[in-house]
Amino acid sequence: MNYFIEVITQNKAKTDIDSIYKQLGYTNLTPIWKTVNPVSRLVVKLMGVIRILTCLHRGDTLHLQYPMKKFYLTACTFAHWKGARVTTIVHDLGAFRRQKLTPEQENRRLSRTDYLIVHNETMKQYVISHGFHGHIENLDIFDYLIDAEPHDYASPHTPYRLVYAGGLHRWRNAFLYALEPHMKQWQLELYGPGYDATGNQNPRIHYHGSLKERALIEDVEADFGLVWDGASLDECDGYWGEYLKINNPHKTSFYLRAGIPVIVWQKAAMRPFILEGGLGIAVGSLRELDDILSSMTPETYSRLRTNAQRFSRLLAEGHFAKRALSLH
Repeated sequence: MNYFIEVITQNKAKTDIDSIYKQLGYTNLTPIWKTVNPVSRLVVKLMGVIRILTCLHRGDTLHLQYPMKKFYLTACTFAHWKGARVTTIVHDLGAFRRQKLTPEQENRRLSRTDYLIVHNETMKQYVISHGFHGHIENLDIFDYLIDAEPHDYASPHTPYRLVYAGGLHRWRNAFLYALEPHMKQWQLELYGPGYDATGNQNPRIHYHGSLKERALIEDVEADFGLVWDGASLDECDGYWGEYLKINNPHKTSFYLRAGIPVIVWQKAAMRPFILEGGLGIAVGSLRELDDILSSMTPETYSRLRTNAQRFSRLLAEGHFAKRALSLH
């Protein structure tokens, strides 16, 4: 049998994985009552881990999501005591995100799992090079489960309309304030918290405040979704840029779930997947966008849009997590 420990969180990528576990008929070890109190959440998770000892048997599989802030090693140990296997889906690597572990320390921890699902081939090679031992597969992209239909609208717009959604604070997205000289062929629609509208008078940037995910998917009209981070127009710099070289941003899944092709950084780990699937374009610098968009033919854009709309259905079905889980 397959078991999992449900994550008590507001993180959509993790709750989507839990939903997929349930769709597949896996048994939830976490007590059914939920709470936002930190102490109570800790107790609930501990109860789920203890149930490993009473519920699992030889030949069963325990499914975990990483990072699991508490009890990951304990859960793996208990499962192996019972003769069960452990499958782990990686969301974030602590050696990158929190930097409280060295890559070698983290991979010794991850090596306690029998089957590891990572974001992409770059992350796969990274964990192997730092000492991971075990079976490993790529997710390729995070699914995006939501009961919403992408808005059907005429596209492309003139000028091209790009959307950027998420946290818009200067400390992460200072590039937003340097775009004006390079936006002759496109405009930018912004959604999310933290934007300093008073500090940016760019007439081609339109800030719409924050919207719920469903409203964004159902109502936003855009020709491309932009996946970019940092202060620079010429690269995704700093910590966030380094992380883009190895991870699959959930933002990419969101845009594609909305049926919108994406623009990714040339050095992003997702670049091969996006280009091979005809789901968007890659750029080395945002200064290139005017030339790239002005030379794009209607036929080229139509193919990208059609591919993104078809791909949206796969993300809605949980196709990629289900495929990866079927290989264990």
